[in-house]
Amino acid sequence: MTLFEIVASYIAFFLVMNVVLMYLIGQVRIAKKIDLGDGGDPQMLSRVRAHGNFSETVPLLLLGLIALAMLSAPVWALHLVGGGLVIGRILHALGMYGKFGQGRLVGTLTFLLLSFFTAGYIAFKIITS
Repeated sequence: MTLFEIVASYIAFFLVMNVVLMYLIGQVRIAKKIDLGDGGDPQMLSRVRAHGNFSETVPLLLLGLIALAMLSAPVWALHLVGGGLVIGRILHALGMYGKFGQGRLVGTLTFLLLSFFTAGYIAFKIITS
């Protein structure tokens, strides 16, 4: 598997996860007849924010993952960032839905650590080339 095929597999996973999060919003929206926004409903708010947080964070690390592949980072680095992001985003969503108490915190910390690692690795590769 090439570096870009590895990145593409993570992108494909997150495309599907995005659709799942949208579907979960739609379920509540239909069941509670909420046309726009969160309607003041706590369950709807948590689902909207889970998707919003996903949309705010995942694209940035996917760009970092693409940059790592462009800079010929080792396979382990791509899987560390991609796999860590998968685990972190799943735990974050479960935490937002009340299924895993510390999921939000673990997911957020995972994103932060992976962001620093990715930025540092990119800077290292550029400086040492």
